[in-house]
Amino acid sequence: MLGRQFTACNEFFSHNKSRRDGIIKSIFIIMKLKTIKQIRNLKHKTVLVRVDFNVPIERKKVLDNTRLLASLPTIKYLTGKKAKVILVTHVGRPEGVEQKYSLEPVANELEKIMGKKIKYLKNIKKILSKYFDFAQKEIGKMKAGQVFMLDNIRFFVDEAKDKNDFSKKLAELGDVFVLDGFAVAHRDSASVTGVAKYLPAYAGLLLEKEVKGLEKVIVKPKKPFVAVIGGAKMETKIPVLKALLPKADYILIGGGIVNTYLKAKGFKVGASLVDKEYEKEVLKYCKSKKVIKPVDVVVGDVKGKKFRVVSLPKEKGSLGMTTDEAILDIGPETIRLYSKYIKKAMTLVWNGAMGYFEQKPYDVGTMSVARLVASVSKGSAYGVIGGGETLQAMDLTGMDEYVDMISTGGGAMLEFLSGKELPGIKVVSR
Repeated sequence: MLGRQFTACNEFFSHNKSRRDGIIKSIFIIMKLKTIKQIRNLKHKTVLVRVDFNVPIERKKVLDNTRLLASLPTIKYLTGKKAKVILVTHVGRPEGVEQKYSLEPVANELEKIMGKKIKYLKNIKKILSKYFDFAQKEIGKMKAGQVFMLDNIRFFVDEAKDKNDFSKKLAELGDVFVLDGFAVAHRDSASVTGVAKYLPAYAGLLLEKEVKGLEKVIVKPKKPFVAVIGGAKMETKIPVLKALLPKADYILIGGGIVNTYLKAKGFKVGASLVDKEYEKEVLKYCKSKKVIKPVDVVVGDVKGKKFRVVSLPKEKGSLGMTTDEAILDIGPETIRLYSKYIKKAMTLVWNGAMGYFEQKPYDVGTMSVARLVASVSKGSAYGVIGGGETLQAMDLTGMDEYVDMISTGGGAMLEFLSGKELPGIKVVSR
């Protein structure tokens, strides 16, 4: 099996050695993941599990528990084996201890889902320096099969760059380390890669599932291979656009990529979201015939009170936009155009909204793509989606169950598909 995959990869990427080497390195990692099912005798062992429970919280309530549910199989497997489970995660990007980023609502939600008591140690400023000492005492009281959650790991300023032996202090809480948060696998931080220096490290069931699912996109994808790339963060989209060009048959673009492309072409795009830093690269990659661009867009004000459809000139011309108008969605003709490509796809990847879908009527393009992707997945196409906006849009359609794979990792998914070696995956690989 492995030999056939390498042969296929070498043939396909023979014209692009660096790209081929990146893909081959990814395949090595995929095939050699160490998983929790390979751990012998978990009973009474303390397992430090890095999950991604970075969920939206409002008024001390979790608004979306999808990420909690995604890691539930890993947690239940470990508790079922009578291990003591210590959950490590974060919410948001706090600067020091900020109570609005407390994980107490997350612990309460997980308790409801699991139907069992979740121990939780709140992190307050006055115990910050001795937090792990307090945690160690609480862990010592745990019984086999119990779950304990630490507070927001990002409350500690040493977490990001692993300073002052932070990962060593964290590792002292457990006997085994498990990485289950694919969404943080691209982070080289103390709680993702640092603890693996001191503890035996394994992949959780969610991480294993995500990596194997993305393997189908990387290794000899069924043709036609169609990618839909949108969203606002150009620094993550451009490398993927570049990486997918050699292997995808068509790439349909939306969001900030479209705005930046039009700006680079010389069009006045008013108040549209653009990234001047990437204008040259966007122009370069979008020249490819594989990149299918919008033929019309919806422009208007951000509140959605005034809006209209504008057809895009094939070459030069004016969009007739005022300085306070912005491009906020793809237009109806573009939706029809994109649907033709999506419907004939055999491999389909979608990451990023087509526009400002949080505000009506600019949700039409994104929601249409969501329904189209769901309608062909688990049928004619192998469909993969990822990214916060993408998942949110798919959830609004109520068609999540029809997608083959829903990746919890937005940035991690994009980096993985671009052929990068993710630090988190590396530490749980043989």
